Formats: sequence, C-alpha cells, structure tokens
Amino acid sequence: MDRQEPVTEAAALRYLPGQDDAPVILALGRGETAARIVERAEEYDIPIVEDAETAGVLNRFGVGDCIPPEIYAAVAKILAFISRMDEEFANRVGL
Repeated sequence: MDRQEPVTEAAALRYLPGQDDAPVILALGRGETAARIVERAEEYDIPIVEDAETAGVLNRFGVGDCIPPEIYAAVAKILAFISRMDEEFANRVGL
C-alpha cells in the first residue's frame, strides 16, 4: 500500500464472533512501532483500513483490551468494509 504520509498511529484488532464480546486490541503503536504494525499486516495480507481518529482513540487503551463502547460504531464500519473486501475476493477467486 503506497502512502503519501507516514503512519503516526496504528492498531491491530481481532474479532471472533462467539468468542469475543467485542473486538480485541492485538497491537498498538506510535511512530516506528505503528509503521512496523502496518508493515507486518502488509506482509501477511491482512486488510488495512486507514482511520487516524479511531487509531488515536485505540492508542489510549491497552493490548488485550476490548474496544470501548464509544467507538463501536467506527469499528463496526471498519469491520463491515473488511467483510465486503473478503466477499469480493472470494467471488473473484471462486470460493
């Protein structure tokens, strides 16, 4: 993914329906750590959604924490976008 500006904050989330009550923060970072989180996601073809505001809010919490209710709506939009991307990919490759 080509970026015009450097990554300043990043967060990695996991959500397993039936296991997680809410999305869980897997990684957080600022500066170089944020850049490494994004690089690692790219290496493993993990979908990346750029949302500086949500990343900033998430960086106030800790790894292993469930996301706070005040950002459920923002994270739900991100997860819905990723779900659509997954469906489009599956349709293209015939899964």
